[in-house]
Amino acid sequence: MSESGPDFSLATLNPDATASNSSIITEISVTPVAFADPPLLNSVGVHEPFALRAIVVIRTEEGLYGLGETYGDEAHVARLNRAASMLVGADAFNINQVSALVTESLREDSGLGGHGTGGMVTTTSLEDRVLSAFDVACLDIQGKALGVPVSMLLGGAVRDEVAFSGYLFYKWAGHPGHAPDAWGEALDPAGIVAQARKMVNDYGFTALKLKGGVFEPEIEAATIEALREAFPEMPLRIDPNGVWTVETAIKVGRRLEPVLEYLEDPCLYIADNAAVRAVVNLPIATNMCVVSFNDVPPAIAAGAVDVVLSDHHFWGGLRRSQALAGIAETFKLGLSMHSNSHLGISFAAMIQLAAATRNIDYACDTHWPWKLASDDVIVPGVLEISGGSVKVPTRPGLGVELDEEALARMHQQYLDCGLTKRDDTTYMQSIHPDFQLTTPRW
Repeated sequence: MSESGPDFSLATLNPDATASNSSIITEISVTPVAFADPPLLNSVGVHEPFALRAIVVIRTEEGLYGLGETYGDEAHVARLNRAASMLVGADAFNINQVSALVTESLREDSGLGGHGTGGMVTTTSLEDRVLSAFDVACLDIQGKALGVPVSMLLGGAVRDEVAFSGYLFYKWAGHPGHAPDAWGEALDPAGIVAQARKMVNDYGFTALKLKGGVFEPEIEAATIEALREAFPEMPLRIDPNGVWTVETAIKVGRRLEPVLEYLEDPCLYIADNAAVRAVVNLPIATNMCVVSFNDVPPAIAAGAVDVVLSDHHFWGGLRRSQALAGIAETFKLGLSMHSNSHLGISFAAMIQLAAATRNIDYACDTHWPWKLASDDVIVPGVLEISGGSVKVPTRPGLGVELDEEALARMHQQYLDCGLTKRDDTTYMQSIHPDFQLTTPRW
């Protein structure tokens, strides 16, 4: 054993002791895929015509397989592949071993470059964001081997359905050069209210969240007020993705105190959010300034947040997300879940985690309604939003099965679309050359 802990290199594995173990990993595939994405506007630009994800499939000696899903930017995929090559021979029940091998695979990471997970959040833990998909896939295998759902492995389900919020976006009618999509244009309060009505009518959502940071704060505040008029009893949230100054956040926050359930990431930094929280009578939520375990102590010390929006893709998988839930319970923080554009494997993982996490206090975020029903890698029919909630799958593992043909089709879609990383800003600038990425903006 080394001073830094046990050596989990392949050479230390005893094949004689593990030959009959159904959880020994024999093969791992990492497949980047692409799926159609509407032109959803945000503080850094606009979603491109395709979103990218990576699908991890871990197989064992006795034919079990486990599924994981994560970001699909090429730098992240390269890291996943390097970790996968080291995990062959490991035990899917030994998450400590898997975690140590992932960390080992990242010891010399300078050649890959880039954050690799797209979007706006770039301060997450490298080890945790690579580990996450492998952790989920291993738990899927464990559940299948034992004949129980992942929620049971996480302590048992405390709810049989998980509530989600309708995620509203300012958007164009369609991508330039393409026909309008089924959602149509939403560039003002009336457009967002119409979008919300469709969300509520189609999925039964009982909470709504607006992605802000797109227009002047006065317009976005008016949009929230229009939603309150249209949905008098609906919990409402707004997320400007940290592009407001402290002064703006205080002004808008005070205006919306009677309206909002919580204010999410009005500012980018812990100190600024603490300054807002000190004078605005609203809970402050975050998935930007608290995105790793290192962020928790300074945020609590500063009194910066009331609600942490966890994301198992950031926090190292499902068990480490439960560790975060324990911290939130200890320090009396609210807890919910952040979402990025995702497919059914991530959705199933979110649902299993939320089912077993007692202190999920708010309806979770999801992009699920924004993707085409035909764009997924799982066999359809298991995950459906009805009445704003999804029933927790009770079949072994995650409760979803891989559609091999769909995986191949969506990988070809990835190859054909030509995208290798998410870049909302460059795409926006190709359409509006005067667009500038600035933080804070208002």
